[in-house]
Amino acid sequence: MSRFDDLEVFSAIVDAGGISAAAAALGSSPPAVSRRLAALEARLGVRLAERSARRFRLTDEGTLYHARGQGLLAELRDAEAEVTKRGDIARGLLKVGAPMELGRRRIAPLLADFAALHPGLEVHLLLSDAGIEVGEEGLDVALRFGRPADPSLIARRIATVRRIVCASPSYLATHGIPARPDDLTRHDCLRLARRHRLLDQWRFRVEDEERIIKVSGTLSSTSGDVLHGWVLAGRGLSLEALWDVEDDLAGGRLVECLAPFWCDSIDLFATFLPGKPLPPRIRLFIDFIAAAFAR
Repeated sequence: MSRFDDLEVFSAIVDAGGISAAAAALGSSPPAVSRRLAALEARLGVRLAERSARRFRLTDEGTLYHARGQGLLAELRDAEAEVTKRGDIARGLLKVGAPMELGRRRIAPLLADFAALHPGLEVHLLLSDAGIEVGEEGLDVALRFGRPADPSLIARRIATVRRIVCASPSYLATHGIPARPDDLTRHDCLRLARRHRLLDQWRFRVEDEERIIKVSGTLSSTSGDVLHGWVLAGRGLSLEALWDVEDDLAGGRLVECLAPFWCDSIDLFATFLPGKPLPPRIRLFIDFIAAAFAR
């Protein structure tokens, strides 16, 4: 047992007014508490209390030890409370990576709000559509679409969003509105690229069966933000996450196409390196954005 443990036992004896009452308060037995007190006295080389079946009285040494010990115990409890409280406070540098458009539109404002809640925190947001992973660039958290292939990473699903095919009114006025997924083969489709791989296979559900349409077009980019600009400018049809274009749909700048043929959904994951306990800045941020997306 540590000296603080001995001090807490002795304090319990004094507060209870005797060994039997202290044993009941500690959930122990009188013989066990008596042995603890005797061992403490043996270590200190002094008698701390005069005790009998009917009487328990502190010696001068016991009074001094109890008085000084109370201050030490109070400081220890204060220190533990402060450390525990820090578990609810994010401090230090938090580095977050996110896809370009999602990061700019959704994650950046959330990070600013999170930092405002934790004055001791510094945040850095890295935006890239190249598929950056946690650990790269010193990232604490990487937000990505789809579960990571690396099984050593921890991944928490943050949100699921539907993807839609959309275009500007000017493009549809010139090129017509696709009526069925097969019509996309005759349209200029804007395609996203990931790590030198062109994402040119779009999924649809046609008559309760999944159909994959291979699309083509003039323009492609590794940046979802660039594709968003192109679709607004009437350069083609684009497959977009609903949360990236919902404001444009509401404002009439974009029009959803092929709505009866539901496209696939994508999952947003927060990935981070394993570690116990997880640093508060990471744990609290992931909880914060999960709650924000749930709203």
